[in-house]
Amino acid sequence: MATLSFISSNSSLLFNKISISKQKKAPTKILAVMTPETSERKPSTTGSVKTGMTMTEKIFARASERSQLSPGENVWVNVDILMTHDVCGPGSIGVFKKEFGDNAKVWDREKVVLIPDHYIFTSDERAKRNVDILRDFADEQNIKYFYDITDRGNFKANPDYKGVCHIALAQEGHCRPGEILVGTDSHTCTAGAFGQFATGIGNTDAGFVLGTGKLLLKVPPTLRFVLDGEMPDYLLAKDLILQIIGEISVSGATYKAMEFVGTTVESLSMEERMTLCNMVVEAGGKNGIIPADATTFKYLEGKTSLSYEPVYSDAQAGYLAEYRIDVTKLEPLVAKPHSPDNCGLARECKDVKLDRVYIGSCTGGKTVDFVAAARVLLASGDKVKVPTFIVPATQKVWMDLYTLPVPGSGGKTCSEIFEQAGCDAPRSPSCGACVGGPLDIYARMNEPQLRL
Repeated sequence: MATLSFISSNSSLLFNKISISKQKKAPTKILAVMTPETSERKPSTTGSVKTGMTMTEKIFARASERSQLSPGENVWVNVDILMTHDVCGPGSIGVFKKEFGDNAKVWDREKVVLIPDHYIFTSDERAKRNVDILRDFADEQNIKYFYDITDRGNFKANPDYKGVCHIALAQEGHCRPGEILVGTDSHTCTAGAFGQFATGIGNTDAGFVLGTGKLLLKVPPTLRFVLDGEMPDYLLAKDLILQIIGEISVSGATYKAMEFVGTTVESLSMEERMTLCNMVVEAGGKNGIIPADATTFKYLEGKTSLSYEPVYSDAQAGYLAEYRIDVTKLEPLVAKPHSPDNCGLARECKDVKLDRVYIGSCTGGKTVDFVAAARVLLASGDKVKVPTFIVPATQKVWMDLYTLPVPGSGGKTCSEIFEQAGCDAPRSPSCGACVGGPLDIYARMNEPQLRL
């Protein structure tokens, strides 16, 4: 077994990489708590195995009704949830109707989730037409989970509207351990925080899933990341995943599963775990995944009535490589232009001039992200020097900004702190500036900051 140890060039982090062959046992045990089964499964998918498997391999085996799988095998899997939104939904629906017929029915109306979230608060008629297509399809197919928006003038008047799909999927109970969730968006991998296989797919694949509930997938090999140590107060999960991407590069996990374990991961909230898995696609990863534990089960209480069965990697599972990170040695990081792996220490970028600040998106628009930003502004006591835009990911996050007191603030909410600091008032939940799109999308840069 070859071991490579080196010191990161931009921090004092000790980052160990251990290469492991498929025939050898992993040198350490998974630090996850085993839980009893919560639903019955066929013996052929839950019985003893001949060779140890990772979490991702076990989920594939169950979904393909196989007792054993190895990386590189191509298998037909049964999909548990298909999500699509207003950008890719119309195209996926078009493929479905072309291949299965205008009168075809989706394979399961309760396993399709339609979430408009990208081109929402706009007067652009073509963007509105995308949502109309989703609405017509939901009515035609009697789709149970269509989170519609009808009044774009006041998002609070839309009880069904949720916001950014990846956060809404979790908040509405569509993310369950041991299942397969696919969506027409690259950041669908966010849901891997719940111990499920979640990945983004294209419109053609989505159209096929709509008609059959199945998808042909190749079993990815797994990279194992062991993050240990007490998380410093000044770090967030975004720093952890940026450190990893900075080390392995934006292609370092191409078509690989990224499995996160360790005492640090166990201490993270579900929102922070979602951040960790959200950005695996920035490393080329097929999926990110975290073992389900008490934190997971607590989050799911009251969100889903469906039974689920978590899976855990075997002690003798084979990994393509293992990385160990001492989190106590990390510092806050920033991703510099023009790539997520171009990371630098925040303290080394203090002289970089900013033109505007945007707090939002599926990665940074959760309650925990706004609380962290509010604490920074509160500690500084200064006004913001550049336009600062606030876009909550979902309606629930928007409510949190106006109701939850920020720790150490004397009872002030995020919205009060942002207002006192001179930020824009929190806007309607959506993908906002992250996606661009129509010219009147909030926070879109319609005029260049620099003229050459």
